[in-house]
Parts: sequence; C-alpha cells; structure tokens
Amino acid sequence: MKLTMAQALVKFLDNQYVSFDGKETKFVNGIFGIFGHGCVVGIGQALEQGGHSLTYYQGHNEQGMAHAAIAYAKQKNRREIIACTSSIGPGAMNMVTACGTATANRIPLLVLPGDTFACRQPDPVLQQIEQPTSVGITSNDAFRAVCKYFDRIERPEQLMTACINAMRVLTDAADTGAVCIAMPQDVEAEAYDYPDYFLQKRVWYMDRSVPSERALAQAAEMLKASKKPMMIVGGGVTYSESYKAALSFAEKYNIPIGETQAGKGQIPWNHPLNMGGCGVTGTGAANAIAKQADLVLAVGTRLTDFTTCSKWGFQNPDVKMVSVNVCSFDAFKMDSTAVIGDAKLSLEGMEKYLDGYKSSWSDEYKNAQAEFFKEIERSYSVELENGFSQTRALGIINEVIADDAVVIGSSGSLPGCLQRLWKSKGENTYHVEYGYSCMGYEICGALGAKLAVGDREVYSMVGDGSFLMLHSELYTAVQEGKKINVMLFDNSGWGCIENLQNNQGTDTFGTRFTMRNAESGMLDGAVIVTDYAKIAEGYGCKAYRVSNANELYEALEDSKKQTIPTLFDIKVAHKSMSDGYDSWWRVGVAEVSTSETVQACYEDMKENIEKARKY
Repeated sequence: MKLTMAQALVKFLDNQYVSFDGKETKFVNGIFGIFGHGCVVGIGQALEQGGHSLTYYQGHNEQGMAHAAIAYAKQKNRREIIACTSSIGPGAMNMVTACGTATANRIPLLVLPGDTFACRQPDPVLQQIEQPTSVGITSNDAFRAVCKYFDRIERPEQLMTACINAMRVLTDAADTGAVCIAMPQDVEAEAYDYPDYFLQKRVWYMDRSVPSERALAQAAEMLKASKKPMMIVGGGVTYSESYKAALSFAEKYNIPIGETQAGKGQIPWNHPLNMGGCGVTGTGAANAIAKQADLVLAVGTRLTDFTTCSKWGFQNPDVKMVSVNVCSFDAFKMDSTAVIGDAKLSLEGMEKYLDGYKSSWSDEYKNAQAEFFKEIERSYSVELENGFSQTRALGIINEVIADDAVVIGSSGSLPGCLQRLWKSKGENTYHVEYGYSCMGYEICGALGAKLAVGDREVYSMVGDGSFLMLHSELYTAVQEGKKINVMLFDNSGWGCIENLQNNQGTDTFGTRFTMRNAESGMLDGAVIVTDYAKIAEGYGCKAYRVSNANELYEALEDSKKQTIPTLFDIKVAHKSMSDGYDSWWRVGVAEVSTSETVQACYEDMKENIEKARKY
C-alpha cells in the first residue's frame, strides 16, 4: 500500500494485539496529542483521514497527557496503551519527564515526537536546537537517557524495523518502559509502498517466562534452611497477575508478607499474613518483621531504597536474599540468589522442592500486625486543636468511597500515608506511582486510570504543591466527560520535604508557601491562602471546600451524585501526616555545618550506614 510514513504508522498501531494467558487484547487504543508544526500535517493528517479505530484525545500539556497514558497502561496491567504525539522542540521535551516516569516504573509508554527536517534544507526551523558539534543532534536526543528504545525515522522505509523493535520492547515484561520514535516532519509526509504483511494484524505473545529447575531448587534449599523468612510482593506480582499464587505460597509455608507501593492492593489488607507496606513509607509491622527475617524472598520488586530502607531494613546478620524476577538486572540486586522467571511459575515451581517445610514464625507477626492495626485506627481518628488532620481525612475517605474505587497518588507525604494506612478493599484499586515519585502525575494519572476503569470511581490524592506543578488534564477530563475526584490536601507547602529537612537538622527553608517578608527579605512571611476550589470551578468542575470531618463526609456523599469531575479543597493542618515507623532513609547530610543539629544528624547517618548491608 502506498502510504505516507505517518499513515502507515497509524495503520500499524491500529493492528497490534497482545495475548496473555490465552486472552487476546487490542494493544493500542488511542493517541493523545497536542498538535504543532512537527506533527499536525503528518500524523495529525493521518489521524484525521480516518480508516482506523484509534481514539484521539486532546492533551493540554505534553507531560500531563503522557502521564495519563502511563496511568492507563499501569491500570491495564501493561496490556493496553495509549500513544502520545507532539510537535518538535518544547512540546517534545515536555514528554521527557514522563518517559523517565514510565521507564523507572517499568510501564510501557510510546511517544511519537515530531522532529526537525531530515533533509536539513530549511534549517534552522522554528524550535530547532542547533549544536555546532553535530548538525545531526536534535532536541529528541534527550529521550535516549530515559527510554528503553529510541529511533529516528530518517527514511519512510525505516518505519518497519522501528515499529517492530518498539513493539518488542513495549510488550517485554522484563525490559519494558518508554519507547520514543522521533519523526522528522518531512519524512512523516513522504510516501512508500509498504508491504501488506507489515500492516496486517499482529499478535504479540506475552508468555510467562519459565524459570530453570536449577534456580528453583537452589532457592527452595535456601528457604528450607531459613526459620523466619519474609516475602516482599512487588509490582511484578501485580502486572503478571500472580498475587493468588503469592498468597497461596505464603499461606502454605507460613511466611509473612510485606508490600511495595506497586505490589500493594492485591493481597487483602487485613489478611493475617499481610504486614502492609515495607520500608521507608512502610508499616511498623512490616519493618519489625523485616529486621528479624533470616531470608527475604523478593518477588517482582526492584528492591529500591524505599523498600529496603536504603539496605538498612534487614538487620538479621544472617539474612539472605532470594529474588524472583523476569528481569535479570533486578534479580541480582542486593547480592540476591536469582530466580529469573515469571512470579506465578516460579513460586509454583519451588513448591515441589519444599515438601514438609514450614517457617518457625509463631505469634511475632500476628502481634506486630495487631499493634499496627491499632495504629491505623488511631491515625484515622486523630483530632487536632489547630486544624483538620491529614490522616483523619484519609480515614474518612477510606471509609466512605466504594470498595472498587481506584485511589491514585505519586508524590509528597500522601504516598507514605497511603502505603502505611490505606485499607485496599479490592484488586487493582491501589494505584501509586512511586518509582519516579513524579509531582504532577496524580491528576493527569487519574484521567488515564479513569479511561481504563470506565464507570468505577477514581480518587486522586494530591498535595497543593503537586497540584500547582501540573494539573492540565483536569481540563481534558472535563472535555471528555470523565468524572475524576481530586482530593487536594492543602498544607501550604511541600510538607514531605519540609519533614525531611527538619529531620536532618535543618530549619524550615524554602518549603512552605509563604509571602516574602519585606523586613527580612526572606520567604518567611504570611502563609498564602489559596482558594483551589475556585480554580476547579473555573474549569467547569464541581468543587467542595472542606476544613473538618463533617464537611468532608457531606462532600463525599454529594460527590457520588455528580457526573462531572470534582475537586475537594481540603485544608489540613501543618505536619499532620503519618510518621515513619522504625525506618531509615539515607540522604546526604552535610559533613560540615555550623548547626549542632545538623552535626548530630551527620553522626547518626554514619552509624546507620554501618548497619546497612553493603553491595
């Protein structure tokens, strides 16, 4: 078929399918776009021309729309995507941050930025970066650092190998992330006789990776030698839909479970073996068990610093690590004995080597869980004289919203409160991006999650700082008639970072939203009071102003009657988020300081570094 490169790209994407556990699904369901001179007459023309089933969504910030696409793919367990296209230059660059978010979280994201002319004859064109060291460098080279695959289509026939490689990466459980296909604006419009077989329906099989028997036997022997093992359930368990196998394994061998942010929400929150979130933003129960464990069975997790407390969380001097992961890069972290394979097949495969095994745990994890359940209830019932507690507000929301509602978050103190305190009441209802912890993901991601779940409610947990950073796709939600619920917790600053600052001995500086003081010349004047509800109302949302428990209860009930996006402007007290629970996070404390508190924190850091495992 004689088609332009952009027309062929659209037709190719429209015919891609994936198959997982025998179920076939259309892979690309639409394209987000903000049109400009780098794409509007290329891929924009191809989309407008029709002859495809892709839905076009109008984004309002390139980073925002790409974050919505990430959330869509995450909510769909990586088996469906929405691609993103943009103009050249600044429009393309806005998607670089989102590509970092996707790659860090192992979520498939396809970005299609316009690029400068391959022929170079009109150079320099509007928005073109020129580097005297190489005229072949364009803005889009910035994508190379944050993408799993990058290609630039400088001839229309190059599209074929680029698309096959893009799909290879996007559908690879072990190596997925952001993929960038840069499209020079002249090549987008050039025609080529594309062979029919390139444009026909293509099914990509997402087969479960089979682990080796040698690895299964070795891991099982290590487990049999342990007395107090602990399982950490990560995002790989979620995306491979292996949570039933993980829970069955834990029950059979009496192994307590800790969750990562990406793994939370699949195992029932109140299951006797579920200790909750593990690590810096974890529960007291999970962190107490982690310190006692003599073997950690890490399933589908990257073992980030927040999960391991900067490798400090496992204090048993004899502790050993076994890591089950489809990705060898992740499987060998922390000097783990690696089982490279699908989580479900790996756990089921180990069982034949574990006859008669049972851990030696007795009441330790049960007591730890019971104590932390009391702490959840205490946090949810906190009453303050100086304002509305953030944890009290979360407790009310957790109580009132539907069991199948999706809660979404990403940055600030809210992911910590959610991982520690949130009671997930259904599968795939907990959606927190914490691989990149990207401010601005929350509202844009809520739109993507809503596109994925249909009639189910979606609640975005966002701080005022992150709202100010990026909320562009709230407008898109209004435009699309997609009801999302924005729970905006206003504590007048970046409260999470202020806590970090204060906990490391530094006084509050630059982390509260205050006026500049004319006398001191510093940002230590009056706290700025912002009516965020009015902003939402200006977009066409239903807004609520909340400053106490009764107002929140009433607003939540009324919001269930609404059919348009809602925003809750919740004024919460300063420093009313949850605390850390026997955890440690390594950050760079100043080695030299005039402050005695900073000096003390530096000495404390040195002591904790000695306790951390070294790799």
